[in-house]
Amino acid sequence: MRIISGKHKGRYLQAPKKLPVRPTTDMAKEALFNILNNLYYLEDLVVLDLFSGTGNISFEFASRGTTQLTAVDTNYSCVQYIDKISKELEFTIDTIKTDVFQYLEKAAKKSTVIFADPPYDLSIEDFSKIPELVFKNNLLLDNGVLIVEHSKHTDLSNLEHFTNQRKYGGSVFSFFEQNPD
Repeated sequence: MRIISGKHKGRYLQAPKKLPVRPTTDMAKEALFNILNNLYYLEDLVVLDLFSGTGNISFEFASRGTTQLTAVDTNYSCVQYIDKISKELEFTIDTIKTDVFQYLEKAAKKSTVIFADPPYDLSIEDFSKIPELVFKNNLLLDNGVLIVEHSKHTDLSNLEHFTNQRKYGGSVFSFFEQNPD
């Protein structure tokens, strides 16, 4: 995986092969950050990266100046890898090793951007729990957005707070907002 822009632009990171992950492709990640860069001043964001895996998305935010980052994953090796790279690159990413759904039930900190990249084979019921818990527990700051990455075979457009989606190859980003006007 590669950091596309910012302080560590062009840097390649080699995650251990044993990690049970599917990192967001460079093409999709670049498109996503073009959207976010037009909506927000990235240095000012509070970001929550759910199902963070290799930390691919967190590293991209950090390279672009975001300092308030939390990465949540249930896999100890993933959390260890994010901690290792964060230390090497001097990023301020707080990692939490826990089940994402349990985290969302208890979380109190609000974020500007919540990015969730669960396994593509997650059930539609579990996919729908993500926005349900985020909005039920009021986890977005004003003008915040929840972005859920999923396969093109999963349709989240009927869920409450859905605003739009963007497709990049086999990946789709579904966007959810508090007041989708």
